Amino acid sequence: MHAPTRPTSRRGAPRLVAAVALATACVTAAAQTAPQPALAPEPVRAFVERLVPAGSGRVEVQVGALDPRLQLAPCARAEPYQLPGTRAWGRTMVGLRCVEGATWSVALPVTVTVRGRALVAGEALAAGSSPSGASLRIEEADLTREPGTPVTDTAQLVGRSLIRPVAAGQVIRLEHLRITQTVAAGDPVRIQMVGQGFMIQADGQALAGAGDGQPIRVRTDSGRILAGTLRGRTVEVRI
Repeated sequence: MHAPTRPTSRRGAPRLVAAVALATACVTAAAQTAPQPALAPEPVRAFVERLVPAGSGRVEVQVGALDPRLQLAPCARAEPYQLPGTRAWGRTMVGLRCVEGATWSVALPVTVTVRGRALVAGEALAAGSSPSGASLRIEEADLTREPGTPVTDTAQLVGRSLIRPVAAGQVIRLEHLRITQTVAAGDPVRIQMVGQGFMIQADGQALAGAGDGQPIRVRTDSGRILAGTLRGRTVEVRI
């Protein structure tokens, strides 16, 4: 047989009501101090897209979540801003500050993916080699996958060689390249001095190594030291 159920005593009823009221108050207080949703992702995404340089390619912005441990005061309106020293490229952060209702500011993680056409290695390229059209192809790639500036035109490769190996399928970047030295210290060069309405040519000697388009110092046959820009094996001096 089941034991009879005891009815709740009148003395215990007020205690039960008080406990329920206290629990309800605690839940309400916890909800008031819980992290507040600061901003929908769409305004952040639109803001970050505007930071990407025009013409970079097709932009995709993935907005991350705030640290769940943050306890933010309620905010009627928040706005994104660019954090100092950051760039809208790859994994980065964007600032978020409350401008109505509170005074907090936080950092929000975002991932910026830019897809565009760039030069890609069609085969493994060794360090020291000069990439050419036969070993390259142009295709759409994730330009933010690695740091650096993607090469988009074969004209950017002229007179340059790789400072590191590049794997097949990898985007060629300006940081992978160095200007190939065409003149060494002591080499004879032709000096072309250009002024307002006149030009003088003379023979000279390079005082250091340089590549096409780089600055170089030369000594004339008379011993005069000049500074100019190397064009092939001619040093252009503006006077």
